[in-house]
Amino acid sequence: MKKKMLAVLMCTAMTATMLAGCGGKKEEASAPAEAPAKEEAPAEEAAPEEAAAPEAEAETETAKGGDYTFEIIVKSYQSSYWQAAVTGVNQAAADLGVKANCTGPNNESDIADQVNMLNSAINNAPDGIGLAACDQDACLDALQTAMDKGIPVVCFDSGIPKAPAGSVLSTIATDNYGAGATAADNLYPALKETIANATAPVRIGEVNQEATSESITSRGLGFIDKFSELAAADGKKVAVIGNEYYVNNCKDAGDEASADIIIEVAVPAQTTVELCATEASAILNKEDTIGMFGSNQVAAEGILTANGNLSVLGSDPAAGDILAAGFDAGSVIKGAIKDGTMFGAVTQSPLAMGIKTVETLTAIANGETVSDIPTEGYWYDSTNMEDASIAPNLYD
Repeated sequence: MKKKMLAVLMCTAMTATMLAGCGGKKEEASAPAEAPAKEEAPAEEAAPEEAAAPEAEAETETAKGGDYTFEIIVKSYQSSYWQAAVTGVNQAAADLGVKANCTGPNNESDIADQVNMLNSAINNAPDGIGLAACDQDACLDALQTAMDKGIPVVCFDSGIPKAPAGSVLSTIATDNYGAGATAADNLYPALKETIANATAPVRIGEVNQEATSESITSRGLGFIDKFSELAAADGKKVAVIGNEYYVNNCKDAGDEASADIIIEVAVPAQTTVELCATEASAILNKEDTIGMFGSNQVAAEGILTANGNLSVLGSDPAAGDILAAGFDAGSVIKGAIKDGTMFGAVTQSPLAMGIKTVETLTAIANGETVSDIPTEGYWYDSTNMEDASIAPNLYD
């Protein structure tokens, strides 16, 4: 464009040059015809210039957009959830004409690796960073560094509540606490009769892949608190046992000795399907277990993997089946819900999160003011997973 403008400057006056520059390549053929018309009405020259201004601004924004480079750091490439998020990032980058470099650790327990990736991204001095933090506290120093260097950060999927003030300009995430509650809202009614008729305490298992990220911990706590609330409304006492983080941070851990319902929370040493399966097996093997919840794709697939050896999951509690609720989607979970092995699950829209992250970073780079963006979570089971409002969010 600069070479073209120089050529025009050598041939025409300043006013004509500005108009030609706004016109772009598509107007080159018509330029000779337009020039006489402008000369015939010199008194009205200001009006065409004003009319051309929005077009000039649009072209400038597009050019600037093409110059933006963003670093996007996901939690891992371990699950199809994050692959869907990366697809959304790439789609938005192509649509907006910006560059997005996506990285992430091997799995979500590789916290130190992700912090190193974040520091490396900061050293690259990008126009912005999109971050799905594996640990809500491990990135605090890096976020301060990014802010000191004037690099805006947008968090997606997981927020960072203790982030230095002003370091995170927007968080794009599902209401994770509410989404966990949604799982309880749907699982409890299906187990209500079993709980009412029980003559001894019954057990609900919860498998969370970790106890560090905001998204996972909020979902786990949301499920515990809502299930406890629903049970209390029916006159039942609940006790929460297992992983200390969830026991200490739920609204009421209760007393195991007097409980009608025990919610047992398990967290594996590392975030793998195999280790989640080991934790799930220990709970599924207990005779008093009637329900399970896995708070993300890895945990839900771990429950299903454990069931491969035990065959205790199903959709009929009256027949003694253990009902399992999952989170996210993927072919394994979808297949299990279709065939009745898993009762249902809550899905997010990782594709939309990836798109919104790049759109928000671009808006910030353009000098716009942004805010947090909540995304929806939906319950789905065999009765509604083909619905138009649900199906687009069920990635493979």
